[in-house]
Amino acid sequence: MSSESVEPGFESKYAGTPPRRRLVTAGVVGIVLVVVVVGAGLAVRASDSHKLTSWTDAQAVQTVSIVAPVKDAHGPTLTLPSQLQAFSRAPIFARVSGYLKSWNVDIGGHVKAGQLLAVIETPELDQQLVQAKADLQTAKANADLAEITAKRWRAMLGTDAVAQQDVDTRNGDYAAKKALVDAAQANLDRLVATKGFARIVAPFDGVVTARDTDIGALINAGSGGVGQELFQVSDVKQLRVYVQVPQNYAPIVHSGTIATLTVPAYPNQAFTARVVASADAVNATTGSTLVQLLVDNNDGKLLPGGFASVQFKLPVSPDALRVPASALLFDSHGLRIATVGADNRVVYKRVTIARDLGDSVEIGAGLAPTDRVIDAPPDGLAEGDKVEIANNGKKAAHG
Repeated sequence: MSSESVEPGFESKYAGTPPRRRLVTAGVVGIVLVVVVVGAGLAVRASDSHKLTSWTDAQAVQTVSIVAPVKDAHGPTLTLPSQLQAFSRAPIFARVSGYLKSWNVDIGGHVKAGQLLAVIETPELDQQLVQAKADLQTAKANADLAEITAKRWRAMLGTDAVAQQDVDTRNGDYAAKKALVDAAQANLDRLVATKGFARIVAPFDGVVTARDTDIGALINAGSGGVGQELFQVSDVKQLRVYVQVPQNYAPIVHSGTIATLTVPAYPNQAFTARVVASADAVNATTGSTLVQLLVDNNDGKLLPGGFASVQFKLPVSPDALRVPASALLFDSHGLRIATVGADNRVVYKRVTIARDLGDSVEIGAGLAPTDRVIDAPPDGLAEGDKVEIANNGKKAAHG
């Protein structure tokens, strides 16, 4: 057998077997792919970790809104609630008892002084008048007879027919009968005057703001629980305005001070009121002083008994700075305001209040005009904390 001869089927057995170098190349490529995949995974994880750390750090920095202290050029406005009352208000009670015969004016009616409002039937009083007139006639008749008798006895004085004592007795009887006439006349006049109260009239020009009776109703004379209020008449051409002024503003709001008045019914219209009186005393319960103002009401737009808002223009405080009341903090460190420093870190400043204006306050000391004041500082904000300033109400983006 020749050396070049091969075993039958040998070539076919090893024909699909790759060379050794192909196997090495394939192994290297596999290793490289594994390294690339692992490296990419580690890079993604590192990137995600960096983003999470950045996001966490960003969330730890609180976003705050800042406001600038304001120095008013015209002085602040003090707004206080008040109550409107009629300039004059008269509850009308009956002076005589009886039954209501008629009424002439209903609620809302404008009346003049002396105008008839109602008439009361007084049958008992009418009978008393008849009796009083009869008693007066009787007294006059008795007095006339006593006068004639006294004259006759005086004519016989100086004769032996009568004694001085008898003449004096007749004169005294006449004087007593004349006094009875005067008493009867006075009683009649009293009843006539009482009968005049059966006509209920308006005490002054005004408006009938209440009517609590009707025809046929039993009327009892008197007030204070004895009789009922029949009408109420109010003078509304001018209204009294009563407002409680805080004690620290009482010296500023004095007689002659002009104020602006607004009511819910006319939100776009302002009325001018003038201070006319002050209680000149502080209520120990409220810590305020009662002040009375007058406001013209010829057009009848303002209603007595209603609510009104009074605005007083306060003088300018040269050194005071105004900030929102929501910027104030009061804790164990006292009254403070949180500000943002140049490095965007929190700086607390102790302040004193010059005037409390309700939704805002005037700071008298402790604050500079250039300070950036944090409005409504969040809980847990500590000295030196880094903060981010809100931009148009939105949190600023992080790099």
